[in-house]
Amino acid sequence: MLQTFLHYYPQKNTRKSLDKILKKYSKIILPIYWAFLTYMLLRPGVENKEYFFMFPHLDKLIHFSIFFVLGLAFRLRFPKVPLLQFLLILVGYGLLTEILQDTMKFGRSLEVLDAVADTLGLACSYYIYKKYQDYFFLAD
Repeated sequence: MLQTFLHYYPQKNTRKSLDKILKKYSKIILPIYWAFLTYMLLRPGVENKEYFFMFPHLDKLIHFSIFFVLGLAFRLRFPKVPLLQFLLILVGYGLLTEILQDTMKFGRSLEVLDAVADTLGLACSYYIYKKYQDYFFLAD
């Protein structure tokens, strides 16, 4: 199906259009998402109720997912940032929020596994974006 799509829509035009759309919206999405994420990570903790979809370590999956999205949004906004800077900025942010959760005493605590899930989400987002970039922008 992808080959059919690429046959009817030349890659060069598709890449330019997709790149233009992503650059335009990443300038808006990243700051809003980052501010929302900071609020959600640092707000006072609430008592967890039991729901049918709850399972052990659901919070680790949530941490992985939100940092995966943060990593993708960051890479879309700043595509030329090297891996080391990417990790220093975003892993540092993840560690800072975990430390602040513990020091603010709002019913939240520092959990090492949350930081690990954050880092894994960021690493996966970097890898996925790199594959996307290799396919669409280097396959001339």
